[in-house]
Amino acid sequence: MSEPDKTQLTEAEIRTRYVTPALSAAGWPLSSLREEFFYFSAGRIQVVGKKSARKAPKRVDYLLEYRPNLPVAVVEAKDNRHAPGDGMQQAIQYAEQLDVPSVFTTNGDSFVWHDRTGLRPELEVEIPLDQFPSPEALYDLYKRWRGIADDREPITATSFYDDGSGRRPRYYQRVAINRALEAIVAGQRRLLLVMATGTGKTYTAAQIIWRFMEAYKKINPTKAQARILFLADRNILIDQTMMNDFTMFKGRMAKLSTSHKTIKKVSGSELPELGIASGKVIDKSYELYLSLYQAVTGAEDIQNIYKQFSPNFFDLIIVDECHRGSARADSAWRDILDYFSTAIQLGMTATPKETKTVSNIDYFGDPIYTYSLRQGIEDGYLAPYKVIRIATDVDTFGYRPAPGEVDDTGEVIPDKEYGQKDFDRTIVLPERDKRVAERLTEYLKNTDRFAKTIVFCVDIDHANRMRRALANLNREEVIHDSRYIMQITGDDQQGKAELDNFIDPESRYPVITTTSKLLSTGVDAQTCKVIVLDSKIESMTDFKQMIGRGTRVRTDYDKWFFVILDFRNVTRLFADPDFDGDPVKIIELPLDGGMDEATEDLDEVDEAQETDDDKGSDIRVEMPGKRKAKQKKLIVGGQQVTIIGERVQLIGADGKLITESLKDFTKRNVLGEYATLDEFLTAWSSADQRSALLDEMADKGIPIDDLLEQVGAELDPFDLILHIAYDRRPLRRRDRAGAVRASSYMTKYQGKAREVIEALLDKYSDSGIRSVEDIGVLRVDPFRSIGTPMEIIQLFGSRETFQKAVRDLERELYQEAA
Repeated sequence: MSEPDKTQLTEAEIRTRYVTPALSAAGWPLSSLREEFFYFSAGRIQVVGKKSARKAPKRVDYLLEYRPNLPVAVVEAKDNRHAPGDGMQQAIQYAEQLDVPSVFTTNGDSFVWHDRTGLRPELEVEIPLDQFPSPEALYDLYKRWRGIADDREPITATSFYDDGSGRRPRYYQRVAINRALEAIVAGQRRLLLVMATGTGKTYTAAQIIWRFMEAYKKINPTKAQARILFLADRNILIDQTMMNDFTMFKGRMAKLSTSHKTIKKVSGSELPELGIASGKVIDKSYELYLSLYQAVTGAEDIQNIYKQFSPNFFDLIIVDECHRGSARADSAWRDILDYFSTAIQLGMTATPKETKTVSNIDYFGDPIYTYSLRQGIEDGYLAPYKVIRIATDVDTFGYRPAPGEVDDTGEVIPDKEYGQKDFDRTIVLPERDKRVAERLTEYLKNTDRFAKTIVFCVDIDHANRMRRALANLNREEVIHDSRYIMQITGDDQQGKAELDNFIDPESRYPVITTTSKLLSTGVDAQTCKVIVLDSKIESMTDFKQMIGRGTRVRTDYDKWFFVILDFRNVTRLFADPDFDGDPVKIIELPLDGGMDEATEDLDEVDEAQETDDDKGSDIRVEMPGKRKAKQKKLIVGGQQVTIIGERVQLIGADGKLITESLKDFTKRNVLGEYATLDEFLTAWSSADQRSALLDEMADKGIPIDDLLEQVGAELDPFDLILHIAYDRRPLRRRDRAGAVRASSYMTKYQGKAREVIEALLDKYSDSGIRSVEDIGVLRVDPFRSIGTPMEIIQLFGSRETFQKAVRDLERELYQEAA
C-alpha cells in the first residue's frame, strides 16, 4: 500500500498517522498523551449587551506529563502544508502559561524543539520524528531547570489528593502547588503566592498541605507526622475552609478558638474546635490546626496562647490573606511568625500589600507565582465587569455653605469647600444618600430585582443610612421579606447572622447588603452581581478586595459578569499600572536606617470594634495606639443633590478598562477593521448571517451592543456603525421595515407566506436582525398562530428555500449594502 500524500491530509490525520506514533515510540504511554485536545482554560466570557457567551477555550494538541499533574512538554501539530516550525510562537506562549520547559511543533515530517530552560546547546533545533526525547530525558531537563537534586526528587514526586471524582487542579493551581513544593525542596523558608480572588487559593493551600504531609517523612524521618498551622483573620474563612476544601483532613484537623467548646456546628456540619478555657492545655495530637490570628495572639483571659506550643512545633505555617495584619512588621500577628521562625511560612493573598510601612515582599520574598485578575478573566475562570460611573453635582464641584449657614442641629457649618473625602466622614448630605439609593434601585429594577448586591459605604453610620434610604425606595420588597435589604457590619449581630444566607447561592435573601469593610475580604459571595462603591477608596489593596467580591463565575445561577456602580470615581484605580501587575516593593528607610513607624488611618477601621462572642462572629484586632474619638458629623438636610452624568466603561480585548467614550472607542476600532465605507458594506453584504459578523466584531472588542444600549435600542447595529464610523444619517429599524413593506418586494408572497414575512418584519422592528436570523423565532408568537416551525418552513418549500427567503429579506432591509 503506497504512502498517502501528506499534503492532502488534515491536521487530525497528521496527528493520528505520524505524531502520536512518534511519541509512543519514544516511550510516552498513551495515557500521558493528553491529545485532541488538552483544554487549559474555560474560554473568556464575552459580554454582548445584556447577554453573555464563552469564547473558545485555549488548548494545546498534546500536553506530555511525566506523571499526573507534572507536564514537561507541549506539542503543537499542523497539517503538512505548513513548515515544521509553524505555530511555534503561540506554542511558546502556551508553554509559558502552563509552566512547561520544552516546546515542540511538527507538520508530520519532523519536530522543531524549543528549549525554554536555556540548558541545551541550542535554543531551537529541528529533529527527525524518530528522535523525539524520552520521558526520562525531558524530566531530567525539567529537574535541572527547577534545580531539583536527585536526592530531593522523591519529595516533589508526592501525589495530589484525589477525591475519586476525577477533579484535577486547574493549570494555574497546579503551577502554584508544584512551585511551592519545589521551592520548599530548594530550601526556601518563606514563600509568597499571589492569586486573584475567586481562583481557588484555599483549594491550592489544601493540596500544598496534603503533598507536604505526604512528603514529610522523606523530609524528616525522625518525626511521625507533619504539624501545620493555617492562619486567617475571619471566623467565616476558617469555617468555610474546614467544611469545603479541607474536608480531606477530616479527623486530622481542629480549630483553635477562645471559646469553651469542643464541637462547633456550622450549616449542619460538626467541626472539631479546641475551646481554650483558663488553664486548659491544648490537645496537640492533631496534624493541622486552623486559627484566627486573634485567637492565638491573645484573649480576654489568656494571653499569647500560641506559646502553649513549643517554637519548633509547627513545620509549615500558611497565612491566608497575608496582606492583612501579618504584613505589618510591628503587628502582634507577626509575633506568631517570629515565634515559629523554624517553620516554613507561606503567605497567600490576592492583593500583596506594598506601602512605605507595610510589605509582604519584605517578609515573604518575591512571589513564587502570580495569577492575576486579568489572566483569570482572559481564561474565563473569573467574571468580566462593566463599570458605570455616576457623578453628582456635589461630588464633581464640591459643596460650600453660605455664610452663616447652619446644619440640622443649628451648628454653624465651617466655611470651606467640602468634597468627596468629606462626605459621610465629616459632613452628611442626606439628599446625596437618596440619589445613590435611587440610582441603584433604578438599575436593579431595569435588570434583575434580585441580583445580589454589596454597597460599600464610608463607615457603619453611612451603611445604616444607606440601608434606610434603600428600604424606603424598595418598600414592597422589604414588606414582603425584611431581609431584602440588610446592613452587615461589625456592630450588627442580626445582619452578621444573615451573612451565610447572603453568600449561599440557593438563598434568595438578603439581596442588597450595606457594609463598610466587613464584606471586603474573605467572603465568598459567588453570585454577587453588583458592587456599589460609595466610599472614597485610596488603598489599592482595599480596592482589589472589594472588586474581588464580584469576580466569581456561576453560570448555573446566570452569573456571567458583574457590574460596578461607582459614585466616588474609585474605578480610576483600574488605570493604575499596579492594579493588575506584580507587587513592587517600595519600603523606604529613614536616614537613621530604622523602619518608619507603621501607622494607619483609624477612621477607616470601624469594624475593629468587633469582639468574639463565641458565636462564630468575625473579629478584628485593634490597631496599635489609641483610637481617635468619634468625630461629630455635620448633617445638612436642606442641600439639594443632583446626578449630572454617567459613563459606562467596559473591558477591552486587551483586558484593560476602556477609558475613552464608547462612541470614540467603537469608531476607532470599526475603522481599524474596515478603513472605508465600501469595505464595511462589502463585509456586511457578503456575511452569511449578519449576527455572525456582529459576534465576530464583539470578539475583537468592538462593543456595538453596549453602545446601542446607550444611544437607543431603536437603531439597527448597521445604522449605528454607519453613523458613528462613517458619518451617515441613521435609520430606525421601523423605518427600514416600513420601506420594505412599501416596496414591490412584498408582492412576491401571498397568503400565509406573506404573513410570515410580515411577522419577521415586526420582529425586526421590535428586537433587531438577530431575531430574524434565529430560526427559533418560529416557535413564538405570532408565528405559532400561523403553524408549527415545520409547517411554516414548508410554505417556502424547504429549509434551504426558507433561509434564502430570509436572506432576500435582509438584502431588502439593507439596500445600501446590496
